[in-house]
Amino acid sequence: MKNLNKKTRAYALKNALVYKGKANQGSVISSLFHEGLKKADMKKYGKKISEIIKEVNSLSLEEQKKEFEKIENITSKRKIREGLPELPNVKKSGIITRIAPSPSGPLHVGHALTASLSILYVKKYGGKFYVRIEDTNPENICPEAYKMIKEEANWLSEGISKIQIQSDHMKTYYKYVKKLLSLNAVYVCICSAEKFKKFAESKKECPCRNNSKKENLIQWKKMLDKNGFKEGEAVLRFKSSGGMKHKNPAMRDFPLARINLTKHPRQGNKYRVWPLMNLAVTVDDIETGMTHIIRAKDHRDNAQRQRMIYKVLGVEKKHPWMAFLGKWKFTDLEISCSKTKARIEKGEFTGWDDPRLPFLASLKKKYSPRAFWKFAENRGFSEVDRTLDKKEFFQLLNTINKNI
Repeated sequence: MKNLNKKTRAYALKNALVYKGKANQGSVISSLFHEGLKKADMKKYGKKISEIIKEVNSLSLEEQKKEFEKIENITSKRKIREGLPELPNVKKSGIITRIAPSPSGPLHVGHALTASLSILYVKKYGGKFYVRIEDTNPENICPEAYKMIKEEANWLSEGISKIQIQSDHMKTYYKYVKKLLSLNAVYVCICSAEKFKKFAESKKECPCRNNSKKENLIQWKKMLDKNGFKEGEAVLRFKSSGGMKHKNPAMRDFPLARINLTKHPRQGNKYRVWPLMNLAVTVDDIETGMTHIIRAKDHRDNAQRQRMIYKVLGVEKKHPWMAFLGKWKFTDLEISCSKTKARIEKGEFTGWDDPRLPFLASLKKKYSPRAFWKFAENRGFSEVDRTLDKKEFFQLLNTINKNI
């Protein structure tokens, strides 16, 4: 990247003038990424960038304004995207897409911005927008979240969302496990987590991988039997293509199901073997005929795992088209449901709808859902992480909301 120091100073001045003389480092770096700075370069240039921003913040507003007028021309004015780029492989019947929140709490701004693109495309092409509540981990469920997610998704999508609850599909997941067992595509592993980790690190196959179909079926039944394996004694693993020598360690015979005896808020103790995300998501995507998925880029490995399962089931041609989005990194905005829940219980907030919280239970009182749609549309399919603080985020959202 040419003229890094000069561009850093220009963007720091530009940002400082917006925020009363104090430039936000995350916002400045985000601008530099758009100019061509690479993440790999931050180790080399990060300290210098911080020094320049500190120097700019030491100036008075008047000094910042005068200096910026001299070098304003080297900063780029980002074009605001109008409309959405066309999606590939769209049928006359439209698209089928989804978001998949966990019921650890209600929907927050991150959910809203990711979901908004899917909503906009269903509005554009027609089709179905599913809100799939991923509740196959009984240990991480906030019971009131089921109702809240349904209400908030209905508000955000203006009534087009279709709610699915994964724990209602347990028999379907078991049916697919039987299919995978018959294909010899999975095996029951009784190695400890530590022992299996050593196999994975040394690229060696776990002895359980050589079980016969008959042995795996017996072991699977033992997982399901209350008098069989205990919690933590066995997991169902996928026989990855590339096996234990796969160049990506995350792909090496990943788990698909495990025993969890925690009482489930909806299902009680009816089931003892619960699917893990990659099994449940793949099954649901196949069963609903998912065509297009827009998700955070940290799901790339999961997408690769799920494609492997599609392939072994003989339905790879039906694998959905995917787009991956960069993260929204809020410097001073807490969107963790578990942390927020703890603070609510301590009495720091009045509830999920406390106006100080970045959750839709609160925000829907003040904003139009279309403000979130427009915010997401402006960013588009960028895979660059966006760092911003609470003030900057809500200034942008307020401006869009006011225009709407």
